[in-house]
Amino acid sequence: MRTINSFITVLLLVLSGYTSFAQEKQNTKQLDSVVITSSRIDLPFKENSRTITVISAQEIAQNPATNVTELLQQVAGVDMRRRGVNGMQADLYIRGGSFDQTLILIDGIKVEDAQTGHHTMNMALPIEVIERIEIIKGPAARVFGQNAFTGAINIVTKNSTVDVNSAGFQVGSFGQQHVTGTTGIDFNRTSVIAHASVNTSDGYRHNTDFKNQNYFIKGTFNKNNTPINLIGYFTDRKFGANGFYASPSAINQYEETQSSLIGVTSTYKKGNITLKPRLYWKRNQDMYLFVRHIPSIYRNLHITNKVGGEVNASYKSDLGITGFGVDVAKVYLSSNNLGDRDRFMTNAFLEHRFTFANDKLDVTPGIAVNYFSDFKFHAFPGIDIGYQVNDNVKIYANAGYTYRIPTYTDLFYRDPTTLGNEHLEPEEALTEELGIKYTKGNFSGSIAVFNRDSNNLIDYVKEKSDDLWEATNIQDLNTIGLEANASINYTMSGFNQNITLGYTYLDEDLKTSKVNFSRYSINSLQHHATATFRTQFLKNFRQSIAYKFAKRTEGTDNEYHVIDIKATLDLDSFELSIIGNNIFNTDYTETNLVPMPKGNVLLGVKYKF
Repeated sequence: MRTINSFITVLLLVLSGYTSFAQEKQNTKQLDSVVITSSRIDLPFKENSRTITVISAQEIAQNPATNVTELLQQVAGVDMRRRGVNGMQADLYIRGGSFDQTLILIDGIKVEDAQTGHHTMNMALPIEVIERIEIIKGPAARVFGQNAFTGAINIVTKNSTVDVNSAGFQVGSFGQQHVTGTTGIDFNRTSVIAHASVNTSDGYRHNTDFKNQNYFIKGTFNKNNTPINLIGYFTDRKFGANGFYASPSAINQYEETQSSLIGVTSTYKKGNITLKPRLYWKRNQDMYLFVRHIPSIYRNLHITNKVGGEVNASYKSDLGITGFGVDVAKVYLSSNNLGDRDRFMTNAFLEHRFTFANDKLDVTPGIAVNYFSDFKFHAFPGIDIGYQVNDNVKIYANAGYTYRIPTYTDLFYRDPTTLGNEHLEPEEALTEELGIKYTKGNFSGSIAVFNRDSNNLIDYVKEKSDDLWEATNIQDLNTIGLEANASINYTMSGFNQNITLGYTYLDEDLKTSKVNFSRYSINSLQHHATATFRTQFLKNFRQSIAYKFAKRTEGTDNEYHVIDIKATLDLDSFELSIIGNNIFNTDYTETNLVPMPKGNVLLGVKYKF
């Protein structure tokens, strides 16, 4: 494997040295013109007074990542704790929060799972159908409600059928085989985009084989008037889970998950008012075996359904933009471990964006009021403030309360060592942030500092070594952090080049609890540095390098460097690619002492029609 990786590295260096071909410059969409739809008040990227990162479709195409999980782990401040290759199982953390404290949205539809945050990334769509990914960091409960404790990620799907038709095949290390097909048809007033893919692997070590199927369809109707978007997504995952949960010694664990989403959205505009109604149904099924071939030893089966609807609105007046809306949902859980549960929840929000001093100063106060049938009412105010110093510099600050209600796993789960607690209270936090953005020409950069005081965090504790671990609201945590990002585009030898850099530092202070045994462990990315270098020196050949440095607060192997590469050769209708992950064979783990695979390679061919 070392020989293969060395050959690939040398090949890339040699090929990137040639500059004898010319290229037509591609038109790229300026980030400032992108309207951030993860905010309830749609604003251009440059006008937002929050820390937001956008990954465009072009960046996705040039990236060595093959799935959303790998994409996100290249963003500073986003901690993807993966188990194995291809993002088969991974947990999402933002700025040191837990996997239960982040929210995923698809086209603005909240797809959290009431059972456990372990299923958050089950809804990560295939990258072939993604237009962009919007990452909002910091408190977002005022905007989205519960689960957006430390941030939210909105996956925006493609609308245009241009350049989506393709069929691809990849083969690589560990018996990986990936087959994908995407097509788009435009019927003038109606368009349809469909995708199917199957990803399989023999596994990179004992009992880590997997089979992942994805099916996606999106139809846009009545495009010339009031458009109606219908999306459907289904994913089926079956994988060996050697050491993924329980303890590293549990080498024969196995899991099967199914996740699906059906959603209908529209946008209605008349005069100064904009309405965005949504209806959706989200389902998740999870089957877990402690011993893969002996289900009778220990088996869990959970089925969660969420049915919801929402209407968001904005109104423009001489006083600014007012955003308001309400969403309601009902959750149903059927589980052999957690029992049969249901929950009604509703969320109403109101915010208004004022502008002063010739529109240089913007102030957006707002509040969200939430009701849960089992946790009653909670109100969470917040405010965003921004000042445009000049055309290039903006200073911003925001503050807000945020919260998370316990998952059904926190409340009711039990096994031979663990006991849930149905009397748990919601976790709460107050977060403040101060930042500055600079944009000029082809360069953009930002620096932000933030503070989060978290209370009532849920920990699993016990008084005696022989007791069961029991979920308890017992921990308080203060998190102070700094984040810096920069991106530069430039031209070399007539070709567009891009460098993106990011760095996050966290200082976490966990208040000492008065218990003898505690499971709560701070293992965040204390230092997290990322760099992506996208280059092109030949007419039909481009390459990219992604680098990540991570230093965690705990563990014997808590510091590591990882480099991934991708090279792509365009031959008219065909596209040949080679992807190398962890090309220098770094030994590291991201969670639960599960070793990540060493250097592995994917060779791919794509036919565009």
